[in-house]
Amino acid sequence: MIRRLTDSLNFQTEALVMRAERQRMIASNIANADTPGYVARDFDFGKALREATSKQAGTDASRRSGAMLRYALPAQTNLDGNSVDMDRERASFADNTVKYESTLRFINGSVRTMLDSMKSHTAG
Repeated sequence: MIRRLTDSLNFQTEALVMRAERQRMIASNIANADTPGYVARDFDFGKALREATSKQAGTDASRRSGAMLRYALPAQTNLDGNSVDMDRERASFADNTVKYESTLRFINGSVRTMLDSMKSHTAG
């Protein structure tokens, strides 16, 4: 019983860590929007999460996401070689923020439910 509860929480915790890593990466892209030659980066969240939750996972989030690292293709050519598309980055940032928040709420709800189920229900 405990294993089922912790497996669910472990998965959600790993998803939260990966969302935080992706948010950091997107923020880095936005911060470097004016850096000549900077290539925007992202990672395949689904693949990274599958790898992170597999039995052989044991590295930190940045290493796991590094294995799934992708470089963004510029929507239009730039003279300075920068591939950051601010519209794409803002949309990705907002989307990831919503998903981060929903994962956090799910974890909070799960913990709250577990705590409520552990309380003594004796008549007073």
